Amino acid sequence: MSDRGPNTVAPEGIDLDHPTAARVYDWLLGGTANWAIDREFGAAVVERFPLLRSISLANRLFLHRAVRHLAGLGVRQFIDVGAGIPTMGNTHQVADDVAPDSKVVYIDNEPVAVAHSKILLETEGDPARHAAIQADLREPDRLWEAVGRTGVIDFDQPVALLLVAVLHFQQLYRGADVGPQSLARLRDLLPSGSYLVLSHTTDEGVPAPLYQNLVDLDEMYKSSANPVHWRSQADIRALFGDFELIEPGTTWTTLWHPEDSSPNSPEIKFDAPEESVIMVGVGRKP
Repeated sequence: MSDRGPNTVAPEGIDLDHPTAARVYDWLLGGTANWAIDREFGAAVVERFPLLRSISLANRLFLHRAVRHLAGLGVRQFIDVGAGIPTMGNTHQVADDVAPDSKVVYIDNEPVAVAHSKILLETEGDPARHAAIQADLREPDRLWEAVGRTGVIDFDQPVALLLVAVLHFQQLYRGADVGPQSLARLRDLLPSGSYLVLSHTTDEGVPAPLYQNLVDLDEMYKSSANPVHWRSQADIRALFGDFELIEPGTTWTTLWHPEDSSPNSPEIKFDAPEESVIMVGVGRKP
């Protein structure tokens, strides 16, 4: 029996010695683009942190609402950094439901994620409006240049930059987490009127049992290809720089514009919003 999901493409040179964030997230959401090492790791995490599937789903549904909300405000260009493996309502699908002329570029540094995005776009995408590229957030200028080379994005027009569940994975360069600095550079590169969509796990203000779950999760992810780093709520707000947060500011995933939910969205039941453990927000560049 193969140790990979039935639809998994295995690009040459991928790391199958360690579970990766993109492939574990795919497994948590019910996808098949993962290998035995990812499923075993995910099952061990869920055993110690049973709410993690609901937390992952709530995060994904925030992405849907944010894209739908911004498309409703007139945004037609989306750059999805750390997009992961296509699963459960992808950015271009959600955007197209509101604005069929929208444009999306997917970016990830995980070869499996990029390969699957390209396959999806070959069957249902429009090369004039959609692209998937491999690039690294730790090199923001090169990433931006790679986006430009796709010919999809017009940098003279506003863009929605999505970093959903990305920056709580450490962006290590020479032993330091350069995620905030990379994001600051991308904020500078965005044209005026653009938006930043962000979600990030916090261990502040969560119920005590979940705080211990997050401590355990931090320890478990040290053995993966993507170690984690939880930030305080103030530090998460600081990631927006001088961008103006649109209402309701930074909040828990389930509380951000629930009216923008799709009628077909699955229901998530938390006893309290802070059980989602992920803070989210959308900011606009002046």
